Amino acid sequence: MKAVIVTPGRPRSGRLAEVPQPVPKPGEVLVRMREVGIDGTDAEILDGQYGEAPPGDGYLIIGHESLGRVETVTGGVEDLVPGDWVVAIVRRPDPVPCPNCAVGEWDMCLNGLYSERGIKGLHGFLAEYYVEQPRYLVKLPDELTSVGVLLEPLTIAEKALDQIERIQSRLVWQPDRAVVLGAGPVGLLAALALRLRELEVYVYDRAEPGLKSELVEAMGAHYIWAEKRRLDHKLADEIGPIDVIFEATGYSPLAFDAMDTVAPNGIVCLSGVSGGGRTVQVSADHLNLELVLGNRVVFGTVNANRRHFEAGVQHLSEIEARWPGLLSRIITTRLPMNRFAEALQRQPGNVKAVVEVFPLPAGVGQPV
Repeated sequence: MKAVIVTPGRPRSGRLAEVPQPVPKPGEVLVRMREVGIDGTDAEILDGQYGEAPPGDGYLIIGHESLGRVETVTGGVEDLVPGDWVVAIVRRPDPVPCPNCAVGEWDMCLNGLYSERGIKGLHGFLAEYYVEQPRYLVKLPDELTSVGVLLEPLTIAEKALDQIERIQSRLVWQPDRAVVLGAGPVGLLAALALRLRELEVYVYDRAEPGLKSELVEAMGAHYIWAEKRRLDHKLADEIGPIDVIFEATGYSPLAFDAMDTVAPNGIVCLSGVSGGGRTVQVSADHLNLELVLGNRVVFGTVNANRRHFEAGVQHLSEIEARWPGLLSRIITTRLPMNRFAEALQRQPGNVKAVVEVFPLPAGVGQPV
């Protein structure tokens, strides 16, 4: 079968290749891939920054944002049938297992021995077929097929909001206002999830007003162009106290600005990964004072587990019903497998790029 592979650690080694098609064992299913979302993690793997091939293989099939259709089921599979649309969970528990992995919280692995499809020790989904165990597959209704590839990036926000609610149970908390840093796919999906919770939402991004600002305004949120407004404590004087800041840029200086911007009793969630060796000067005493005296919380989040994927399916349906067509507008580029490299190019007006492995027939999966 065809797959996009990379030699981990070797920059610019991504290529379309023929690899053996996997064969399902008893208790597994064969999934035919529909499309795969491309994000910054894929770009960094293709750049040789990280990535780990499965044991015994000299290559890694990339891609962790998936949408596929069950092709074949084997004996012992009860909850899936051929024709079901599915999205695969990315992370797998470590073999020890650690206490968290043992109870299904593999996104909170303690010893780092977990594996991740398309990233660490397991082949990903940018291939014509893959094999999986049912417990790592989440079903989608047919009407979500056209936007189902957005489920995995949505789960980043789902987990973040789940953790925010748990952390903030420490006090009486009735949030009114949130700021999302970054209007990429994760930031926009986080903004939508916050809007579903009826918060007043502001999205802060460096992109000149255009498609991103239009998407933000279409969901009833507000767009702040970073070129015109710095993120600092004075922002609250203009828009009101900020209860939640969700960072989705990976630009580390903004993380420190967020700590100085959030309101007393507020919470800052960091979801962007900062690469490189950037250094910044911060007012350490001031930040320490504000965090302590304001009971503020700063925490990081990565990956998601099954309950976040299941919540995401429900919320995708709610978003489609409330803002019809908005999710489809986030997907701005669809490319065939032989043009996968173009999905990594940053183009003005591009928000989310996906690679079509087996394109949908005309009319299939469209909202009704």
